[in-house]
Amino acid sequence: MTHHDPVIERNSLWREIGAEAVGTFALVFAGCGAVMVNDITGGRVTHAGVAMTFGLVIMVMIYATGHISGAHFNPVVTVAFASLGRFPWRRVPGYVVGQVGAALFAALMLRMIFGTAAHLGATHPSGTLSASIGLETVLTFFLMFVITAVATDARAQGSMAGVAIGGTVALAALFGGPISGASMNPARSLGPALAGGGLADQWIYLIAPLAGALMGAFCYRLICCSADERRGGHC
Repeated sequence: MTHHDPVIERNSLWREIGAEAVGTFALVFAGCGAVMVNDITGGRVTHAGVAMTFGLVIMVMIYATGHISGAHFNPVVTVAFASLGRFPWRRVPGYVVGQVGAALFAALMLRMIFGTAAHLGATHPSGTLSASIGLETVLTFFLMFVITAVATDARAQGSMAGVAIGGTVALAALFGGPISGASMNPARSLGPALAGGGLADQWIYLIAPLAGALMGAFCYRLICCSADERRGGHC
């Protein structure tokens, strides 16, 4: 039986939460900051530039912190991994608190620098609620499908995880951003909403991404892994 030293495990958890906080802070500060700068400068960043900013910051922070915490930066990714048995449930609360706290801190920093331009980059439905719910669910489904593939399947090219995941985020933001904000991440949405005092419709960015992430993770395992491979831990 393997003995787990609670002190070592606790120290390890704090390091992982710290890495998650740094990565999530970078995501919100750079991504939402790009939205705000685009608004302040009359569109000089452009919608494509905003989408690429979100994708690039995810990519670089995966390479910077993936070996420490797994680079979730997203509460629904953490929950989905736990539901697959790929992450301990006892660590989920710490990760989620670190992610949401860092997102809020980043949004507050942006408010200090840029004021309330573009509502701090907060996500709000631009069309109907049903359209945003559907879009957030489907976009998060594909994001988690890709994450599950590159992060849990031994057959995938793990060295390309940052490119694959960052590219998925950028792609989703390119066409989904104008409708729902293409959040796919409750922390990314909740941070600016709390800092800006605009919590209306934020339930969409909790329920839809959670449903999409769970479906995406289980769908990948269902169609890409045999029962023997799942039991053997290959995917």
